[in-house]
Amino acid sequence: METNREIKSSVFADLFGDDELVGKKNFLSLYNAIHGTNLKYEETQIERKTIPQSLVNTFNNDVSMEINGKLIVFIEHQSTINKNMPLRFLEYFVHILYGIVPAKARYRKKLYKIPTPEFYVFYNGETKLASESELRLSDAFIVQQDLPQCELKAKVINIGGHEGLKLPIVKSCVMLKQYCEFMEILHMKEALLPSECTDEDKLNALEAAIRECIKKKILSDYLTRKATEVINMFLDGYDYKLDLEVQREEAREEGLEEGREQGLKQATIQNARSLYANGVSKDIISKSLNLPITELEEILKEVS
Repeated sequence: METNREIKSSVFADLFGDDELVGKKNFLSLYNAIHGTNLKYEETQIERKTIPQSLVNTFNNDVSMEINGKLIVFIEHQSTINKNMPLRFLEYFVHILYGIVPAKARYRKKLYKIPTPEFYVFYNGETKLASESELRLSDAFIVQQDLPQCELKAKVINIGGHEGLKLPIVKSCVMLKQYCEFMEILHMKEALLPSECTDEDKLNALEAAIRECIKKKILSDYLTRKATEVINMFLDGYDYKLDLEVQREEAREEGLEEGREQGLKQATIQNARSLYANGVSKDIISKSLNLPITELEEILKEVS
């Protein structure tokens, strides 16, 4: 079975950034583990920084937080190594600067101070990788320079498998350790699936991993509170987005006249029916596909 990258990224981003109750606290714990510091949450100013969507509609990174107005820490989670991450980090940073630096400030004579950026990739994949490594923007330059005039360095930290659990950064951050344990349990459940598994098989594996983690007190509060959202992340990341892309590709190849909106609607209908046929509840389908329950019932009624 192909590893699902989206759930890992989404759960990580939520756990260490977006979650309304513990996201910022978890991020500060991770920050302290990275830097060997002991900043207190009550005494630290933490602000989630996102790319203004007026600039780019569907462009964002996993986690970016401003600490005490001095640092912006960018963190990405990946299960496959992308050597273009320095370029992507550069894009993230520049777009965020557009949102925080006044337009006129760029033309003043006096130096305008900006938060110092830091860039990290947390790797949790199956390919063997050193515990720590570095990606550099200058490696992508067509003409190499001894002293690159433009450089961006991203630190890659391998948190995957048993070796990852032994890293000092993982040991010193409780939530990161539990996240790694959750992913390891999920990997084991996925490894037991047959090569020709169904969507229901994948869903059952995820639900089994969630139940086991809650029982073992691994991210238990988070998973108890957000089990449905985690399942939705899985459905969105693995089924809906993939199937939707296939539907769009087929629509282009066959020259369907309905256009993009009709293709999107048809893909949504087919996904809804497929998920329901595989035993997924109406409530989960409604939330994961962003369909009103009344509309979903009409779609399913047409089949029956």
